[in-house]
Amino acid sequence: MNVPLTPIRCFLRALDLYPNKIGVVSGNARYTYAQFGDRCRRMAAAIRAAGVVAGDRVAFLSFNTNVLLEGYFAAPLVGAIAIPLNVRLHATELQVLVGHAQPRMLFYEDEFSRLIDSLREAVPDCEYISIEDDTKHGDMSLATILEIDPLPLPDLLSIDENSIAELFYTSGSTGRPKGVMLSHRTLYLHALSLASCLDHSDRQVVLHTIPLFHANGWGFPQFGTMCGLKQVMVRRFEPTQVLRLVEEEGATIMIVVPTMATALLNCPDRSSLNLSDLQQIILGGAPSSPELIAQLEAAFPQSTVLAGYGLTETTPVISTARAKSTIAFSDEAERRRFASTAGWPFIGVEVRVVDAKGLDVPRDYTTVGEVIVRGDNVMDGYYREPELTQAAIVDGWFHTGDIAVWNEELCIHVVDRKKDIIISGGENIASVEVEHAILANSAVAECAVVSAPNTRWGEVPVAIVVLKDGASQTADELLAFAAKRLAKFKLPQQIIFQKDPLPKSGTGKIQKHTLREQFWRGKKKRVQG
Repeated sequence: MNVPLTPIRCFLRALDLYPNKIGVVSGNARYTYAQFGDRCRRMAAAIRAAGVVAGDRVAFLSFNTNVLLEGYFAAPLVGAIAIPLNVRLHATELQVLVGHAQPRMLFYEDEFSRLIDSLREAVPDCEYISIEDDTKHGDMSLATILEIDPLPLPDLLSIDENSIAELFYTSGSTGRPKGVMLSHRTLYLHALSLASCLDHSDRQVVLHTIPLFHANGWGFPQFGTMCGLKQVMVRRFEPTQVLRLVEEEGATIMIVVPTMATALLNCPDRSSLNLSDLQQIILGGAPSSPELIAQLEAAFPQSTVLAGYGLTETTPVISTARAKSTIAFSDEAERRRFASTAGWPFIGVEVRVVDAKGLDVPRDYTTVGEVIVRGDNVMDGYYREPELTQAAIVDGWFHTGDIAVWNEELCIHVVDRKKDIIISGGENIASVEVEHAILANSAVAECAVVSAPNTRWGEVPVAIVVLKDGASQTADELLAFAAKRLAKFKLPQQIIFQKDPLPKSGTGKIQKHTLREQFWRGKKKRVQG
């Protein structure tokens, strides 16, 4: 029997098995899975009533709320493509994205009502639905369209599993953002991989800490729904509020990027809250460090800290540093070094580390190469960008642009992005390695290492550092500290201290291209931001 693979099956499973269980918490609102399902079906009915047909795009401009989570399922229920938009983009950037995607409907929080007129210029035929009650800019309100009768549940056999269900735009740090197309089949198989590779039970409570507009919410909307978890929406990342939600909702799973983890560690209210329910802290979005793993384990001793790796183009999770019976660690330091890596591939995923000719580099944990991936979780391509798709997927393998080493156990350790590798005097310097050496200093809150031009060496590393409140450290002291961990040629040629936090994308990643620009402005660049 061949039943189409689709995230709608995740949705239907929750309705069948957990109708009376609180499934979604969003602010003061609490919905059972039956109520959540009813809202999704009413939204889907309204989308269809608006004339949206299979393949049309439905966009959402919203922070993490129940409405955005509902959109994950409502749009695919009618064969449409859900597009969660980055709420932190500038109006002109959003104009470019919606102009490229050409959605037929766009749901927005009233906080963004001032942007709607400019978005209409890019997509005049789109119907704009206010999530609250913006009658000045919107065509109608969500409350009005939810009065429609729920859409009948679809016949699964009528769904084309290879059709596109979601479209996520990349961060655009190397150029105009690209629309990543994820099919029904890809999303469902990714959810199954998460369920098979992560410890979970239906008693667990997941905190949606990362924005759902980022990389398919790391797959947790489908996985959490399929497994009947209580899903708690974090509208904005505010450390104290996040930790209070852990206490109030009994959150057992929290997913964060390293900058978020650091903010939680430095939150002064942490010690006064009961965080004993927290069982798993999942790190991703950027390479971690053994020191960060150690700090999180000390601060949350009841929790397992698990690093992972992936990209928007891979739905996104490729691998995690989960336990493996074939290896043993000599001490805690070695275990934490492993725990900070990308770890092993997920079920249904093949990963290789290759040289410029596409040949596997030695599995010696020293020789670097590019990570390439193939499997059930890889995107169908970039929306309306066939040339970019062909450049990224070569001979059936997706080229990630990440530089890594690997070993005989197939453990992948990502050392940097291609664009962030610094080539100084012919030597490759991984900016992430230098950052981790500096971040190991307890006085440092944030650090980014970028390249700067140099007449002798071509380019050299420069570190931009933010110290913790009340901390004191000189450049010479930091260099001496880093020199205990790094070869001399890897040490920053300059350390710049700044008081303001480092610039970050909407997903919490440090924007190195912005920091690098100050050194390369007006010069012929080898490194492209």
